[in-house]
Amino acid sequence: MPIILPQPRNCRHHGLVLKYAPMKNVTIYSTATCHYCKEAKEFFKANNIPYTEYNVGIDPVKRKEMVEKSGQLGVPVITVDTEVIVGFDEERLQVLLLKK
Repeated sequence: MPIILPQPRNCRHHGLVLKYAPMKNVTIYSTATCHYCKEAKEFFKANNIPYTEYNVGIDPVKRKEMVEKSGQLGVPVITVDTEVIVGFDEERLQVLLLKK
């Protein structure tokens, strides 16, 4: 079952102008112990970006889906609409989230 978390949270990812970004379909494939997954989710929360999260550590179907999209098992894998990002790349995320 996906988890959708749009609530804001104070963290070090601030001062961005993403509140004017067009609505995007954002998904993160993560695990409970992944530091970069937590950083990515903090970024989304701090910028009020709704996202769907799949824990691939406990969901083999979503793990397979993630591997099919990214070609590897490392997390996080983040999709913004049809674009795939492997790892937490804040600059790339900002570009994709602001893209019309």
